[in-house]
Amino acid sequence: MPGRAHADVDAVRARLGREPQASFDVVVRDAAGEPVVVRNAPFMHDGAPMPTRYWLVDPEIARAVGRLEGAGGVRAAEREIDPGALTAAHIAYAADRDAAIPPDHAGPRPTGGVGGTRTGVKCLHAHYAWYLAGGKDPVGAWVAERLESAPA
Repeated sequence: MPGRAHADVDAVRARLGREPQASFDVVVRDAAGEPVVVRNAPFMHDGAPMPTRYWLVDPEIARAVGRLEGAGGVRAAEREIDPGALTAAHIAYAADRDAAIPPDHAGPRPTGGVGGTRTGVKCLHAHYAWYLAGGKDPVGAWVAERLESAPA
């Protein structure tokens, strides 16, 4: 729906505080209908590969995840998450993104898994965004558990 798409661009621009750098669709909304997670096209408007397929755009949730990262969340998640499950998440994320790339595409392609990395945990926001969008992401589930138990 074109009207909705334009409103989504305005809402995402306001939430990010900048122009979105790629086409996207909103895949998770809050109770008021505002965007929470967007699924980016695999390429930015300038043709460069987009490293992050799912992006957390809700500023309040992003701040909460940022506090978790600031408290050592990336290293804690890497210690606590089964490496095999994390590798499977990266592979599934890459497959999801790669399925959106036309088969005849020539030129640079996005690489890596969640947040553009192939191993370990790079960004809790990226993992949580994909988890909220329905991805089977053990780090995203780990983040969800910590956010639910965090003091308000």
